[in-house]
Amino acid sequence: MKRILALLVVMGLMCTMLPGFSPEAEAKVLIKIAGMKPEGEPETVGMHLFGKYLDELSKGKYEVQVFPNSQLGKEDAYIAATRKGIIQMCATGTQTSALHPAMAMLETPMLFDNLDHARRAMEGKTFELINEGFTEKSGLRTLNAFPLGFRHFYTKKPLTTVTDLQGLRLRVPNIPLYTNFAKECGISGQPMPFAEVPGALDQGVIDGGDSPLADIVSLKMYEITPVITLSGHILVIHSLYINEKFYQSLPDEDKQWINEAAKRSANDVWKMVAEGESKAKQDILANKGQINTPDKALRDHLVEAGKRSWKLFYDTVPNAQAILDSAHSYRNPQ
Repeated sequence: MKRILALLVVMGLMCTMLPGFSPEAEAKVLIKIAGMKPEGEPETVGMHLFGKYLDELSKGKYEVQVFPNSQLGKEDAYIAATRKGIIQMCATGTQTSALHPAMAMLETPMLFDNLDHARRAMEGKTFELINEGFTEKSGLRTLNAFPLGFRHFYTKKPLTTVTDLQGLRLRVPNIPLYTNFAKECGISGQPMPFAEVPGALDQGVIDGGDSPLADIVSLKMYEITPVITLSGHILVIHSLYINEKFYQSLPDEDKQWINEAAKRSANDVWKMVAEGESKAKQDILANKGQINTPDKALRDHLVEAGKRSWKLFYDTVPNAQAILDSAHSYRNPQ
């Protein structure tokens, strides 16, 4: 027995002397990440890409398990689970404004001219300003920002003039910023869960709503509301978040892997959404939908309505003006 034990010890020592051997390298670290969107949506694609890149960068040390489509509960539930460290990561949007009001400004109405403008701001100072103090308040670290797409109006009748908006009954998310923007536009905003929209349209309770083009196509909204007006009034932006205690417990090299994986995955989603919007327009037209581009008068009306809705930020976000000014600085010169 003693000889066998001695032999096992010797073999163990020999293994530790082999090139590249490391006890830590054998231990795979599991990261669970939760989201609300189904497979194929930009958010879920971004989570999978993060896992892919982290696996490559860490040479297999990290395994990322993705739980999309609210498998781990609704947004508030899985955000709370991430804060408590029950899971390590999550993906969400302005739901985090309940913890840090400035996060609501990720979806400021009429703030961005296009995806390129938004990307410059989200990869620059604007994103930093929005996140100031967030980690300290929430226990979460924001790793990146990526778009789900601009929200556009879908209606039964064309929207060609400002008058067409007056009293228009449109479904809006039950979020103060969204309902206030609708009011400033002259729209009769009807807060309701998205699942109720098809029935409300069939019954004539509402005249339409607004969603990113990808959602309009995937849900075939153009079959009920064939007119899509490219208002682009709100860009939906989500992020990957990680539990700060977990993040800080990692070696510096591992933190760099996580940061780089988040950056690469966001880069891919920005490209994916840009390409997807072009394809969505083709799909809408191919299915006998109609695409309208607002004229200058209607566009100016939306811009001014958006600016009036910004007043909601001034009382809740101390650096709101600095955030707005920063975003404006990333516009292309006219």
